[in-house]
Amino acid sequence: MKADLNQVIEHFREIDLKSPADIIIQQIKELISSGVLRPGDRLPPERALAERFGVGRGHIREAIRRLEFYGILKTIPQSGTIVASLGVKALEGLIASVLNLEKEDFQSLMETRALLEVHAARLAASRATDEEVEDLVRAHEEFQKQVLVGAPGLEEDLMFHLKIAEYSRNSVLRSLISLITPDIITLSKNYDTCRDGRFLVAKEEHEAVLRGIQSRDPDRAAAAMEEHMRRSRLQQMSRQP
Repeated sequence: MKADLNQVIEHFREIDLKSPADIIIQQIKELISSGVLRPGDRLPPERALAERFGVGRGHIREAIRRLEFYGILKTIPQSGTIVASLGVKALEGLIASVLNLEKEDFQSLMETRALLEVHAARLAASRATDEEVEDLVRAHEEFQKQVLVGAPGLEEDLMFHLKIAEYSRNSVLRSLISLITPDIITLSKNYDTCRDGRFLVAKEEHEAVLRGIQSRDPDRAAAAMEEHMRRSRLQQMSRQP
């Protein structure tokens, strides 16, 4: 009796191909574990690291960005990047968590983004100045220009969201949204989530969010953003393989 192919395929394991950034993060973890790098120590300059690893500086920046996001590294202007002043065990545990993250878990990323974006819209409705609301109008118009010529306007779309985060007057909220934006752009392009006219619907959803902010109605702005995030998440998840 021949084996069922569907059952056989379940015995194969996915090959884990580590990205250069993952390898760099793993080496930083090993250096901390061995005591070569200690809390408070400064990392070599980005260019020196790129030459040593034999990779482009973009991979170095990605690794540093991810480690900064979780508070493992801290970049100080004019001083460089240092290891956070945490205990060695805490640093090892944090880095292990970063390495075990499902970087392409789009659903988790979008769920987190929705929580942040809805709160940002709520705050912007009550905190943005008249001039800042006008700036949001201009940002939306830039997105609209792209849509009207049949382009997805992904960068203009995200700029609209980043400005809402900025005008929320919450620096931590703004920073968190800014940190996940590069991943949103990359995964959106990979999954081609703007197909099937999604950007035309997004334009209308942006207008609803904008009206909520213009009317200084936090609940209305938050509800509109929540609906925008819900529809975006459904569209984006449907485009995944």
